[in-house]
Amino acid sequence: MKMTDFEFQIENFMIYCSSKNLSKKTMKAYEQTLKLFGSYMQEKFSVEEVEKIQTGHIRQYIKYLRERGKYTTTSNQKSIEINKPHNRKDYKKEISDSTINNYIRNIKVFFNWLYEENEIRKNPTEKIQKIKTKRKMKETISEEAFKALLRTFDTTTFHGYRNHIITKLLLDSGMRIGECLSLTVENIDIKNKVILVENTKGKNQRYVYFSLRMGENLRRWMQYKDRYVETNFLFPTNKGTQLTINSYETQLRKAGEKIDIKIHPHQLRNNFSKYYLLNGGDFFTLSRILGHSSVKVTEEAYMDLTPEEINKKYQKHSPLNKWRL
Repeated sequence: MKMTDFEFQIENFMIYCSSKNLSKKTMKAYEQTLKLFGSYMQEKFSVEEVEKIQTGHIRQYIKYLRERGKYTTTSNQKSIEINKPHNRKDYKKEISDSTINNYIRNIKVFFNWLYEENEIRKNPTEKIQKIKTKRKMKETISEEAFKALLRTFDTTTFHGYRNHIITKLLLDSGMRIGECLSLTVENIDIKNKVILVENTKGKNQRYVYFSLRMGENLRRWMQYKDRYVETNFLFPTNKGTQLTINSYETQLRKAGEKIDIKIHPHQLRNNFSKYYLLNGGDFFTLSRILGHSSVKVTEEAYMDLTPEEINKKYQKHSPLNKWRL
């Protein structure tokens, strides 16, 4: 079957993305978004050439997504027959503005690239703006809830002990779960309480740090692990292979259900960041620890402190409290 111009340009763009060594997750998001958009353009407007796409087409697509809901678009009719999206509980449920903004961003990246490559004379995404979204407060896990969560792990078993230590380390260091699970023993410097993170989102190595108490926890874990598994991974399965993100996420979610809280690995990273700021840390240092591309990204992510948290931070740093006048 002959490729359309749009399909050819997507292939061309994905080759470019591969040459830039983008992560598989990012590339998958780009390709899925563009194929869905291309399918919509073909079916709705019979447009198959990138040059013919106008700003109005993209606005119509955004409107379509907001009205139609989840799993109502597909780039392949066969996938509907196989996956039967209409059987899903969330079929046609409203797509969040954040998700639509991700689609907009991916489409903009594609057309910016086409324009820079002189494949199109005018960039149809130039005036396309993201949807204004309401900031969602990041939930803070209390000390009591975190202690209760840790108690749900059966530390007499290999996987229970491992998950206990992973959960502690994520809160103590602010690492992403993917970064944590790809660590090897060589990445850990117990003496200086520092970890070299190599498998990062931005492909740049960075250092993260852990507390004295966490250091003792890691030392004991490594001694335990080495008694039962021969592997270089810091947090392996009991067969010595690398623990997957999905596996840990599932086990963490089940642990949370036991104490009636919803918990996800990224919440531990968020809580590290919020407590770091509440305890007097600064945005610049936090940005370096988290591996963000800029301080602005960090500020935008963690400016949503509650009034109670701001008050607590204020009381800690008030000049009168400090000076005891």
